[in-house]
Amino acid sequence: MSQAATFADPRLATLDGFRVEIDAERERADIVLGRPPLNVISMPQRDQLRLVFEALDEDARIRVVVLRADGEHFSSGGNIKGFMEATPEHVSKLAWNIAAPARCSKPVIAAARGYCFGVGFEISLACDFRLVSETAQYALPEQKLGQIPGSGGSARLQKIVGITRTKDIVMRSRRIPAKQAYDWGIATECVADDKLEAATDALVDELRAFSPMAQRTAKRLLNETEDSLLSIAIELEGHCYSRLRQSDDFREGVEAFHEKRPPHFKGS
Repeated sequence: MSQAATFADPRLATLDGFRVEIDAERERADIVLGRPPLNVISMPQRDQLRLVFEALDEDARIRVVVLRADGEHFSSGGNIKGFMEATPEHVSKLAWNIAAPARCSKPVIAAARGYCFGVGFEISLACDFRLVSETAQYALPEQKLGQIPGSGGSARLQKIVGITRTKDIVMRSRRIPAKQAYDWGIATECVADDKLEAATDALVDELRAFSPMAQRTAKRLLNETEDSLLSIAIELEGHCYSRLRQSDDFREGVEAFHEKRPPHFKGS
């Protein structure tokens, strides 16, 4: 059963516009955007989201983190007024805060329906898996404000869909519907609106069945070799493979395969 999370860090004593639910039995933590109907993300909230991801990364009870939202929209984006009020020093940290899901060693799932705009889209792009319902729409609308995405959105998107489609999305502030996002490889899976929670639950359970050590290694390897030469990426993959061969989880996986039973991984 889920329960509200508490954190030792005094900066997280009161969460700004979101909550965190822990289900220790299912080894799952949900970060829930809770400022409906549009779940606008404030400037202080960005700092807190980073701190929460860092805290959950250190929590031994948690295997998978889910980022989702209350209501019919994931997020319409950031608090526009907040950009004008923020100091240059604060603004310079925007991309670092929103990249927290990518730095988290554990798998992170973003589950979205309705609007997923601006920083909502950018933090989703920093997650490992993006599940969307058929009502979802992705957009980076900053051009309409005389700005550009400032939290890694255009850079991450270009890695996924290429420069031509990224220019089309960014420079025209285009909205990309869920099915198109799936077809373009932005979304991992697109489901009916009433199936989003079930699809999220299923993916959490699937990820929990794998070795925690192998999952962490795969995520880090893929993130760190994204911009590498093929030869370097292959060499690093070999080093990671060699280290995992010494693990208890790999031994368990091999034994379970030969004994035709489900493996019981412990993360060591």
